[in-house]
Amino acid sequence: MKGEVALITGSARGIGKATALRFGREGYQVVVCDQAAAESCGQVVDEIKNSGGIAVAISCDVTDPLRVKEMTNQVIAAFGRLDVLVNNAGLAKDNLLPRITDEEWFQIINTNLTGTFLCTRAAIRQMIKQRHGHIINISSVVGLHGNPGQSHYAASKAGIIGFTRSIAKEYGSRGITANAVAPGYIETPMTAGMSKEYWEEILRQIPLRRAGNPEDVAGIAAFLASGDADYITGQVIAVDGGMG
Repeated sequence: MKGEVALITGSARGIGKATALRFGREGYQVVVCDQAAAESCGQVVDEIKNSGGIAVAISCDVTDPLRVKEMTNQVIAAFGRLDVLVNNAGLAKDNLLPRITDEEWFQIINTNLTGTFLCTRAAIRQMIKQRHGHIINISSVVGLHGNPGQSHYAASKAGIIGFTRSIAKEYGSRGITANAVAPGYIETPMTAGMSKEYWEEILRQIPLRRAGNPEDVAGIAAFLASGDADYITGQVIAVDGGMG
């Protein structure tokens, strides 16, 4: 795998950070992409480099078509190729349907779903030229089953699943795979604000009786980008401790 290039969005923290570090250990040249402060991205890059890997950081708002195109061009100019795209950048903000504002709806949809579309559209051109590539989209079990107070989030994550399955059929003949990962309850900064009582209720629903960690998801992403998964495309893999 050494020498292949992996671009991971939303990789300054949480699942994205764990995925970037895992790809760095696997020998990929890693592009750490996030809208967060440069310092946060720089810390992830430093961790990869300190472990003997190669990494660079690029700041990007994945909802901005022009910026996404510029970012992809930067990656190709720097490395000459793009082998793996992990669309991880995402946003959640719980609210009951009558209370969801137009702004909240479009913010969630634009970040989670439109961002995935824009980054994939930009990356796919290079992958077609190479006749090789892996697209890994981070969805959610909420996109599979729904969840009270998350209708906008569920819609965005369900959309990612339909999008993934469609591009898998469009580009399989070009040597490109596309799969989705659907995490369950993962201990990340996004879930840190949940109350103790809420966590206790959730854990009772998980057969493994624990929340997941970012590395659980990162391992699946690394597998889907490996040669062991070359005959897997258009699939959704739940990483949810058996919640089902």
